[in-house]
Amino acid sequence: MADVSLKDVYKSFGKTEVIHGISCDIQEGEFIVILGPSGCGKSTVLRMIAGLEVITDGEIAIDGKVVNRLEPADRDIAMVFQNYALYPHMTVYKNMAYGLRIRRMPKAEIDERVRNAAKILELTEFLDRKPRQLSGGQRQRVAMGRCIVREPKVFLFDEPLSNLDAKLRVQMRLEIRKLHEDLKITSIYVTHDQVEAMTLGDRLIVMDNGYAAQIGSPLEVYERPATRFVAGFIGSPAMNFLKVRLSPDGGSIEIPGYVSLPLANGSISTHGGKEVILGIRPEHFILAEEKQGDLHFRVDHVEILGADTLVHGHFGEDKTLLTVRLADVQQFEKHTILPLAIPPHKLHVFDRENGKRIGK
Repeated sequence: MADVSLKDVYKSFGKTEVIHGISCDIQEGEFIVILGPSGCGKSTVLRMIAGLEVITDGEIAIDGKVVNRLEPADRDIAMVFQNYALYPHMTVYKNMAYGLRIRRMPKAEIDERVRNAAKILELTEFLDRKPRQLSGGQRQRVAMGRCIVREPKVFLFDEPLSNLDAKLRVQMRLEIRKLHEDLKITSIYVTHDQVEAMTLGDRLIVMDNGYAAQIGSPLEVYERPATRFVAGFIGSPAMNFLKVRLSPDGGSIEIPGYVSLPLANGSISTHGGKEVILGIRPEHFILAEEKQGDLHFRVDHVEILGADTLVHGHFGEDKTLLTVRLADVQQFEKHTILPLAIPPHKLHVFDRENGKRIGK
């Protein structure tokens, strides 16, 4: 195991800067997930750690040793790719053993490592098969096995589950998490899938256009997003955003024509009277009694998902759009008016100009 440190890491392609000074200390045995949409720079960060991309400025250290100028083979890392990258003419055994053979490791040790990894990944009965005879999930396990036999200091995963179907992704997520708990090897995992990130990561690095928008535990990122971007990216369906105004003393949110909602975490006096962005997650609305609702919401469309129901609609003269998530199956006719209550402690307030969180 090893720790990994990124200090003010920048990356430019020509005159275009794509990574803007990322810093993060990853502890020994930690599982870090780099999360973000396509083009945000997450894979570039991983490739810089692996040595596949040369950093423009800053410092990357693995196990206390600066690796800026080290070749990938000298960094003692192992990488699992999205496309498996297996040799089609080799058996599972030979695919897993190939890297060790290149290093001229004794045959007995190679055999022990391969069979131990195959046992961990439940691949023992497939060691004599070729990749074309395996399912997608089995091929991904072989790719992971090839890394395990190396016994590296750090695992790097570059969207390894993207090619799998939904059911298999769930199974492989559990297997990767179990593997990490068993081996306790420092792991850095890149994905655009927030469910993978929330379920796998000890901490998340949420990327936004080459910046680390927020670094924190999955619950911290969900409950206290640092920016409007993070708030909108984490959570499904996405957070609702409303243009509102703070009261003059900054102690409440004023939704024009409806209600004044007190801020549970205290006054934001420095922004009193300003227009801000209010964020409310769909699952945090409460279906209220007629006279207790903060908003009167008109139903446009209902999606019944079984465990819960998504209701899409609008409120107000400007027809502000909202999505509401309600527990269980609930049927509503189009144009039904629903009174909704909004718990003050579930409100998120963001600056209209820079998108940063305001208040606690």
